[in-house]
Amino acid sequence: MQSVDAVTPRSRKLPARYAGIVMPFLLSLLMTCVVSLISTLRNVGWVDHFASRWLSAWGISWLIAFPVLLLVLPVVRKLTAMLVEKA
Repeated sequence: MQSVDAVTPRSRKLPARYAGIVMPFLLSLLMTCVVSLISTLRNVGWVDHFASRWLSAWGISWLIAFPVLLLVLPVVRKLTAMLVEKA
């Protein structure tokens, strides 16, 4: 009989050195999704082709948000360290 580890494929993860890219990537995807959804809904309402308008707004906002996050995240970390005591 085979062990569970032999049957279940192992999940492949990126090395820890990529965390500085993956975290802002995921954060920018989620935040721009929510913000563009609310903004599009507020500006045009539930109209025909709402989804395409929202996805267009989401794509544009993500293209801006991801590089901005990469640039400002080190500054935000330093500011946070100045305001919060170390655990």
